[in-house]
Amino acid sequence: MSEVLVLVDHLAGTVKKPTYELLTIARRLGEPSAVFIGSAEAGQAVADAVKPYGAEKVYVIDDSEIRDHLVAPKAEALEQLAADRDLAAILLPSSAENKEVAGRLAIKIGSGLITDAVDVEADGTTTQSVFAGGHTVTAQVTTGTPVITVKPNSAAPEESAGAGTVTPFAVTISDAAKAARIEDTQPRAATGRPELTEAAIVVSGGRGTGGDFGPVEKLADALGAAVGASRAAVDSGWMPHTVQVGQTGKTVSPQLYVAGGISGAIQHRAGMQTSKTVVAVNKDEEAPIFDLVDFGVVGDLHTVLPALTAEIHKRRQ
Repeated sequence: MSEVLVLVDHLAGTVKKPTYELLTIARRLGEPSAVFIGSAEAGQAVADAVKPYGAEKVYVIDDSEIRDHLVAPKAEALEQLAADRDLAAILLPSSAENKEVAGRLAIKIGSGLITDAVDVEADGTTTQSVFAGGHTVTAQVTTGTPVITVKPNSAAPEESAGAGTVTPFAVTISDAAKAARIEDTQPRAATGRPELTEAAIVVSGGRGTGGDFGPVEKLADALGAAVGASRAAVDSGWMPHTVQVGQTGKTVSPQLYVAGGISGAIQHRAGMQTSKTVVAVNKDEEAPIFDLVDFGVVGDLHTVLPALTAEIHKRRQ
């Protein structure tokens, strides 16, 4: 059985949910192997985390010499790991950084590239939402080893015990790849909420909030959800750009997306159209958002969302 490499998505060695999703998808294609680029000391802990999801091997690439550099070293590391192996595919969690890594890697190994897939079938056929969510496309790489980035929440993680054998892999990174260095980073303040692009539930607010995101945030906290915002809300200064959902913001694909006071312009729809279930609350019954929802409520979000939050708390008592 051909091997499938899955790049581990982690924060300081703590494995994140998209990795488990990709390992689940990888089992459709071949034998999953995780690739951890991080601290060598964390390798065994990562292996313990991923082997319940089918990882047969865990390649550990020590990043001590490259962690302060941009994406080029990661692409070179994956290129060297992929060399002379019988691979069915290389899967990466879809993020701005990983899409650049995937693009560089595909060029280096002479393979086709597919980004932002929302499904991958056993034969390697992928499903994508393209052109601002206006079309659904199925595609398949026909040259080389498929390099595919997959959006978070595209599959439910399913456990399947793997060996999780830790295999250190030494790489040699060129000086050219290390030419750009990160001089400083500023960690974002913790909110206690899940990461927007990885959250299973997202509650977003738009112009209809009037700048009061209290009802949106309280509902999100009741659901254990992330908070998002439309471009109109961000442009008005009500919320930071880091939570903007849309074509010029972040793309999300949660199991549940709740839109409060969002009209549903194409710019916003492009960032959330692949959500599994969409619920909208808007006073305007003609709002475009109602064209794509599973459940719609015509009403004032400042009344509807608090009532929903109260009902959730009531049922949890």
